[in-house]
Amino acid sequence: MELSPFLFGLYKLVKYAVYPFTWLVVLSGLMTILVIGPISPRRLRWIRVLAASTLLLTLTLGNPLIASTFLGLIEGRYPPFDHSTRSTRERFDAIVVLGGGVAGKGSPRPSDQLSPLSMERTICGADLFAHGYAPRVLLSGGDATTFGQGPTESIEMKRLAVRLGVAEAAIIVEERSRTTYENAVEAKRLLGEASILLVTSASHIPRAVALFRKQGFTVTPSPCGYLVRERPGQGWDGNPFDLLPGVGAMEKSTIVINEIVGFIVHRATGKI
Repeated sequence: MELSPFLFGLYKLVKYAVYPFTWLVVLSGLMTILVIGPISPRRLRWIRVLAASTLLLTLTLGNPLIASTFLGLIEGRYPPFDHSTRSTRERFDAIVVLGGGVAGKGSPRPSDQLSPLSMERTICGADLFAHGYAPRVLLSGGDATTFGQGPTESIEMKRLAVRLGVAEAAIIVEERSRTTYENAVEAKRLLGEASILLVTSASHIPRAVALFRKQGFTVTPSPCGYLVRERPGQGWDGNPFDLLPGVGAMEKSTIVINEIVGFIVHRATGKI
C-alpha cells in the first residue's frame, strides 16, 4: 500500500499531466519551438493549429459557466448533511475528516499553517462532533512533502479541532497517509469496519466515498466547502461575466479533471 519516496514523487509528477495549465504550457512550448525555427508552409500550418488549440483550450476551460456546470455535477452527486433533516438520535462510530494540505513554516510564516481546505474540513468535522453525531473524530493526513520532511496535516488539524472545542480524548490522529486511497486504508486499520461520517470537500466527496466503501466502511457523506452555487440545469442568471475566461474558472476545471481522472485510475486499479 505504502508508496516509496521515489514512487510518491513520481505519482505527484505524473499528476501534473492532468492539469490544464500543463496542457497550455506544452502547447505554448511546442508553438514557440516552431516559431523560432525557419518558417515553411508545413511548419506554418502547425503553428496555426497550436495557436488555435491554445486559444480554444483557454476559452473553454477558463469559462466560468462551463467550469461551474461540470463542477456542479460532481458537487451535486451527494446531498449535504443537513442537521435540520437528520434525526437527533442518529449516531455513527466516528467522524472521519480528510486533510487538504498544510504549509510549513518559513521566513515570513512563523509556524506551520493549515491550507484553507484543511481548515474548512476541520471546522465542518468539529461542528458535526458538537452536534453529537459520533464519539470520535479521526483526522486523516500525514506528511505529503515530496522532498525532505514537512509538517503533518493531521497534527495541525488536531490543534485547530481542540481550539474549536473537540475533546482531545475524542480525537484520533492518523499521520501516515498521503493520498485519498491511503486515507481510507489507514482509517480501516484504526477503526475497522465502522459506520462513519466522511468529511471532505464537496468536489472530492464522490471519489472519497467510493474509496472508503471499498475498504468496508458504512459511509454517510458530509460534503464541505461547496464552490458552486446552483446545480446544473437550474438556470443561468444572465451574468455576462460568466462568459469571460478567468483564473478561478481554470481552477475549477482543474478540480473537475483531477477528480475524473483520479476516479478512472482508481477504478482501473481496483481501488474502487
